[in-house]
Amino acid sequence: MTTADLFKGVSLACLVVTALTAAAQNPSSRGPVASFYDLRTSYLDGTPADLGVFRGKVTLVVNVASQCGFTPQYEGLEKLHRELSGKGFSVLGFPSNDFGEQEPGTAQEIATFCKLTYDVTFPMFSKLVTVAGPGQSPIYRFLGASGHLPAWNFSKYVVGKDGRVAAFFPSEVTPDSPDLRRAITAALAVR
Repeated sequence: MTTADLFKGVSLACLVVTALTAAAQNPSSRGPVASFYDLRTSYLDGTPADLGVFRGKVTLVVNVASQCGFTPQYEGLEKLHRELSGKGFSVLGFPSNDFGEQEPGTAQEIATFCKLTYDVTFPMFSKLVTVAGPGQSPIYRFLGASGHLPAWNFSKYVVGKDGRVAAFFPSEVTPDSPDLRRAITAALAVR
C-alpha cells in the first residue's frame, strides 16, 4: 500500500465520521423523527440539550414569551412542574418571538426575567421559531405534524412517555385547566 492509498483511506474515513456526526446532531437529516425525545437543541444558556433525557417521562411543551398577556401562566406552569416533577413529568419552556414580537430579549434577559418574576425552575431552551417555513425549528416541525401549530404564545403540547403528542391546548387553556390536567394524568397513567 502506498502513502497515497493510505491517505485516501484516511480521508474517506474522516468523511464518513463527519457525515455520521452531522446526522447524529441533526436527527431531521435522517428522515422523519419518530419521537420528540429523539431531538436535540440547546438550553437557554447555550449548552447542548438532548431531549432524550426526558424519554419515559411526560412533558408539557410550551412556547413562552416574556411580554405577552399570557405571560402570567408562567406561575401556573411552575406550580404544575413542581407538583408533578416527582411523578415523571416536566414542563419544557421554548421561548419564541413569533407572535407580536413578545420575546425580544436575549437568553440572559429571558433567564433573569423568568427567575426573578416567576422563580422558574423547569428547563428553558434557546429561543426558536414555531411557525411553518424554512426557519422553523425541527422541534416545532415534529410537534406540528400532530396537526397543530401554535397560533400564539403559551400553546401547550402534552408529549407522552413514547415521545408522541398526546394532546394540544391553545394559549387560552391555563395550566390549572381541568382538561389539561386530565390529559397529563392520562399520559402519566400509560405504561
